[in-house]
Amino acid sequence: MNLSLDRPLAFFDLETTGVNVGSDRIVEIAILKLWPNGKKEEKRHLVNPQMPIPEETSNIHGIWDKDVENEPSFEDLAPALFLFFKDCDLGGFNSNKFDVPLLVEEFYRAGLDFDLTDRRLIDVQNIFHKMEQRTLAAAYKFYCDKSLDDAHSADADTMATYEVFLAQLDRYDTLKNDMEFLHEFSKRGNFADLMGRLAYNKKKEIVFNFGKHRNKLVKDVFRSEPSYYSWMMKGDFPQSTKTILKKVKLELDKENK
Repeated sequence: MNLSLDRPLAFFDLETTGVNVGSDRIVEIAILKLWPNGKKEEKRHLVNPQMPIPEETSNIHGIWDKDVENEPSFEDLAPALFLFFKDCDLGGFNSNKFDVPLLVEEFYRAGLDFDLTDRRLIDVQNIFHKMEQRTLAAAYKFYCDKSLDDAHSADADTMATYEVFLAQLDRYDTLKNDMEFLHEFSKRGNFADLMGRLAYNKKKEIVFNFGKHRNKLVKDVFRSEPSYYSWMMKGDFPQSTKTILKKVKLELDKENK
């Protein structure tokens, strides 16, 4: 199947030091960039995370401290990656929940604002879960009748995700070959931030989506409990979440003047 693209679509996968978006780092990134004219470009980098890789994590993806000690840091790679992703929609497997937030966080650390405002996010796992409820390896077997022998290799996972995506579009008549439709279909919910800590209510106001203030307006909480803002800004929350909180706080401060 030929994808119906009106701008580039970049499938990517990350291998990391762990699963905490706020504190863990990328150790490998693989990207498959698809152009509307059918052109394909691939990039793959090992990345020095500038922190130890836990042994239990290395046992999963096979990347050890010695493998990345002489590799560039993400900050070194960031300018070129930023340009490579320019004007791209993003695709991946579990990417809306993990890979995209962590990628954005790494760009923040490198001093680059990787704006997602006009990007469409295609999460193949969300499509898969809505249709079949499986893992990537099972998805690859189910849709492509192939075994994913090199799972947790960024290259293998990226290519498998791309092949599964094409097979999904072939299999389901209800899935439109349209990136705007697939962006909406891939969403986990009406979240305001990438990790789902903040959400929009029916009035499109930002509310908390966790903890004791769940479903309460962020502005109302900051009015009644100013220390909650300080607690979140000092806490181990992703920078992408904190950026939204800063904007809400700034709006609130302007209202109070």
